[in-house]
Amino acid sequence: MKQLLILGFAGLFLAGSAPGTSTRINPSNPDKAGPDKPRHENKIPVLRRESPEDHWVDSVFESLNADERIAQLIMIRAHSNLGIDHVNKIVNDIKDNKVGGLIFFQGGPVRQALLTNYYQSISKTPLMIAIDGEWGLGMRLDSVIALPRNLMLGAVKDSTLAYDYGRILGQQCRRLGIHMDYAPDMDVNNNPNNPVINDRSFGQDKYQVARLGIQTIKGMQDQGVMACAKHFPGHGDTDVDSHLDLPTIRKSRAQLDSLELYPFREAIAAGVGGIMIAHLYIPAIDSTPNTPTSISYKAVTGLLKQELGYKGIIITDALEMKGIAKFYTNGEEAAQSLLAGNDMMMLPSTAEGSVDAIKRAIRKDLISWDEVNLRVKKVLHAKYQMGLYKPQVIDLNNLTSDLNAASDSLTRRISENALTLLKNDNHLIPFNQHTPGKVAVIAVGADVNNAFVQTIKAIRPDVTSYIFTSRQDVNQVGQVVERLKHDYQAVIIGLHNYGRRPANSFGLSTAERLLIQQLQLEMPSVTVVFGNPYAIQYFCEAPTIIAAYEDDDNTQRAAARQLFGQLQPKGKLPVTVCSNFPYGTGIVPEPLPKLAAPLELSHVKPESVGMNSQTLQHLDVLANEMIKKKAAPGCQIVVMKDGKIVYDKNFGAYDYSKREAVTSQSIYDLASVTKVCATTMSVMRLYDEGKLKLDATLGDYLPWVVGSNKAGLRIRDILLHQAGLVPFIPFYKETLMDKGVPDTALYHSYADSLYSVRVAEHLYLKSTYTDTLFRRIVESPLKPSPGYVYSDNDFILLGEIVEQITGKKLNHYVRETFYEPLGMTTTGFKPRERFSLSQLAPTENERTFRRQWIRGDVHDPGAAMFGGVAGHAGLFSNAEDLAILMQMLLNGGTYNGKQYIKSETLQLFTSYNSNVSRRGLGFDKPEKDNSKEEVKGKKKKGKSKKSKSEDAYPCKSASPLTYGHTGFTGTCIWVDPQSKLVFIFLSNRVCPDGDNPKLGTMHVRQNMMETLYEAMENGK
Repeated sequence: MKQLLILGFAGLFLAGSAPGTSTRINPSNPDKAGPDKPRHENKIPVLRRESPEDHWVDSVFESLNADERIAQLIMIRAHSNLGIDHVNKIVNDIKDNKVGGLIFFQGGPVRQALLTNYYQSISKTPLMIAIDGEWGLGMRLDSVIALPRNLMLGAVKDSTLAYDYGRILGQQCRRLGIHMDYAPDMDVNNNPNNPVINDRSFGQDKYQVARLGIQTIKGMQDQGVMACAKHFPGHGDTDVDSHLDLPTIRKSRAQLDSLELYPFREAIAAGVGGIMIAHLYIPAIDSTPNTPTSISYKAVTGLLKQELGYKGIIITDALEMKGIAKFYTNGEEAAQSLLAGNDMMMLPSTAEGSVDAIKRAIRKDLISWDEVNLRVKKVLHAKYQMGLYKPQVIDLNNLTSDLNAASDSLTRRISENALTLLKNDNHLIPFNQHTPGKVAVIAVGADVNNAFVQTIKAIRPDVTSYIFTSRQDVNQVGQVVERLKHDYQAVIIGLHNYGRRPANSFGLSTAERLLIQQLQLEMPSVTVVFGNPYAIQYFCEAPTIIAAYEDDDNTQRAAARQLFGQLQPKGKLPVTVCSNFPYGTGIVPEPLPKLAAPLELSHVKPESVGMNSQTLQHLDVLANEMIKKKAAPGCQIVVMKDGKIVYDKNFGAYDYSKREAVTSQSIYDLASVTKVCATTMSVMRLYDEGKLKLDATLGDYLPWVVGSNKAGLRIRDILLHQAGLVPFIPFYKETLMDKGVPDTALYHSYADSLYSVRVAEHLYLKSTYTDTLFRRIVESPLKPSPGYVYSDNDFILLGEIVEQITGKKLNHYVRETFYEPLGMTTTGFKPRERFSLSQLAPTENERTFRRQWIRGDVHDPGAAMFGGVAGHAGLFSNAEDLAILMQMLLNGGTYNGKQYIKSETLQLFTSYNSNVSRRGLGFDKPEKDNSKEEVKGKKKKGKSKKSKSEDAYPCKSASPLTYGHTGFTGTCIWVDPQSKLVFIFLSNRVCPDGDNPKLGTMHVRQNMMETLYEAMENGK
């Protein structure tokens, strides 16, 4: 039966001849036919397949007189909540006018079941029962749970949810004796101001609409319920409601073909049983004045039937709608619809008048009885496919509970997959039970503490809840904002109970909009918008915002769980709501990659490796003092001795608001530590492989420097910072206009094929400008005499050499060669591509150039202009992963039995290699005079004598074998092979001010490192 239904719905309703089938001619005598009797019936080829279906169709057809046959094509309105007068009208149309079917609207499930059973019992011909239930029977009936609207499904990646959605629509309909659901909506909603389609659509992408619509159709029709794709040829780009007037779409035929018609073509190919024709005026299809597509022969017959080859049931949209009723009434609208090629006329102004108008059209030879009877038989075939060849009585037992049985589970699954994190710039998501500070939740537009508030309080009981109703006045906004600002460190805003349509700002009051906007502007906030996502257009500057699509309990609970990290965001925005949030927006965190190699590192008590625990506790004191005096808001510290971790702690927060605590998984911008952990590592590996020679020149590897004064620079000198290159070039300054604003000719706020280099949030550099950056380096002056000048340009060029030799981008090469094999999951460039912002420590609130708080993008402006990947800066990591890399170096280049760098290469690069500086090849090293009793042994001119510990670098007890590097953002890595010691310190001392000198003036890193040697001394 299931296979028969699908084949029927694919368009086998036509009772016409087919190859290999026998036909017979109706022997009726046309000469005896009166004006109200079918003429020329002897010319109708009637399909004979000797099947039960054909026998039933023929027998029913023969039992009907002319009026009754026409009436089979008419569907009338039915309610179960309008009382006895309405019921009597329906009874009259069934008994006297013999209508073909009913379409139910508002009421209740049990009342509708009782009426359906009654109406079927009094009808001469079984009634086709339909409903306009796009989001389930709950769209029309009380006591039935409504399913989410299509737009929420449009946010979901997994199309199996759309199939399950259709399956449950079908199950609900079958249970209530409904044979056809006027769903799904297959319009491409590319007009955000559409007053009638809007969130009924799956979205603005034609492929998404087709994919999800087809799955919904299959789910419905697999349950034996006919689906009806609507509103052909596409109602998505209108700004007029066809219930109220006739919308006009002034698109070319080519535009319609490429967009609006695409989902319908796909639905036809998939075997949709019905298609509904919209009331639209589309001159590209039919330019006849006052001719809606629903009564246009060119649209229905020419386009849908002939050009697209559709053979299923074609039904008009409601003929009582003003889009057609303003032109035709008293049944004439039904006649015009039939002439256009429709099979069924829905909700004409009068059933009796429609029959009379169609008979007048036949008498005028506007349509033949042959054609009318073909459509009657087509409808009867559909009824057979729907099971109406046998009595159908709805069982009232457990009816409502059966209708709701699967709704809760499906709604929960959809909400958990659809919720869309659009922005998380203040990194409040995920909250957790240990998030510092007091948090409030305010339900805007609600009247009670709803499921959203209750779930939040269940997860975190100390959250205080507030309600701001839609009835409250603008004058109350300031008072509410001031109280929340004064008493709380963060606020969760839920927006509830607003309208589904764009008219009147979705019904949002001025006070509601102002309150939300003020809270978003004046304090850390998360906004969750429960309803039509187009309303987010009023809150596009929100720092953190979630599109929740619906406002039911399941969605509210899912949103609360997502806020606190119990659910990961998965959805993508199915429509563009504003320029900040285009189609496809959605932060979907990727899980941390699995470790590629087993870790050798283990945590042990310091005493087991000869260190004193009490002495190491002084690190806690130094870290807390650093935070208290605002040298840095927080840090990670890892200490290793003899290959074992003896100290691994995190202190403070990401910034001084203390909302986000530093954890072991926090990821920091390493700044110039990149020079060692990415570029120098790569150079050593290429040196090992014989692909790079230290006494070769820059011109040997970079053809574009040949002919310049940079071509002859030796690689060895570049590694030692004594090639004579200038320290740095402020590349960004020449890209700024007056008042320091980025030049709009060079930067765009969004990425495209011309502006693809991400510099920061909403700041993308012209792709070709990278050549200009290299040209600036080539054109920069050289120091006339040899000497040490620490230069970022040295390592920008070395990074280019690595890419030139390997044929890979630097970020890919180091990840494939070192980080992944070592199991360093957090280390890498461009961390926003792999991690949520909540894991990334922010750096500077940059007042010039990028003019924003930098988080997840590299702090160094030059590296940012290279797209976040450069030889001198751009690497991010946590401390524990860097400890793995440093331990590999301390092991002589091996880790877990794998050789990464030859030990002799390590010894060469980490030794003193210069007569004019303390540098190794790429690595920084201790000052060569660290062993003296006093720095330089005497007082410096104009300065007081400094203590040995203050001026020593990196600390006074570091051995000459020590190597490592520091970073501008407040980081350092040091390895002392003599003591078998590793020290990792990561902070964001530049947050929020890059000019903060306190980490240096307080000698935090020096004092911490010196503490390690004291712990070793005290552990003897």
